[in-house]
Amino acid sequence: MVVDSPLLLVFELVGIFVFAISGGLVAVRKQLDVFGVVVLAGATGLGGGFLRDVLIGATPPTALAEWPYLLVPLVAGLTTFVFHPTLGRLERVVSIFDAAGVALFCVTGALKALDYGLGPVPAALMGMLTGIGGGIVRDLLASRVPVIFSSELYATPALAGAAWAVLAHEQGWSLAVIALPGMLVCFVWRVLAITRNWRAPIAKGPASV
Repeated sequence: MVVDSPLLLVFELVGIFVFAISGGLVAVRKQLDVFGVVVLAGATGLGGGFLRDVLIGATPPTALAEWPYLLVPLVAGLTTFVFHPTLGRLERVVSIFDAAGVALFCVTGALKALDYGLGPVPAALMGMLTGIGGGIVRDLLASRVPVIFSSELYATPALAGAAWAVLAHEQGWSLAVIALPGMLVCFVWRVLAITRNWRAPIAKGPASV
């Protein structure tokens, strides 16, 4: 099974770490205490995977069943709390870490959904949910409008990365060929959307009731 691959485990833990850093930085900017920083980091890092596991029937969720999944966001949250002055000076650092987390999770989420018997389309949607779920949880807990509900391109790159993973998996290609291009597509698309201010269309004019 793909979910048992050591490479996939590394991808998931790296995704949790970078997502947790994005959550920790948001918490620091909201002036939360160390406990709040760790909680928001953990919710951001684990939220998408938790939602995916519950929806596909992978219970108990991996985040609760295996200790590395809890240790990684704890370390990321404490690291962010201590070194936030350095991390905070990096241009658009929250968005870049967030883009990396989305890219990693959209692929791992889609592959795990396939292993649990979902078809290609539902698996791609689960990959997208895994990628964007942590960011939604982070923004809601931080009292921000979730990025997915703004006009920023967020879910679309995640869906593209997940779709590549599903199509490549259906072709029987190696895990590296399945995962790396999908992650790259999502990450590059998301970063370009941030740096070039690419946005989805929004309704024009006053809304009618």
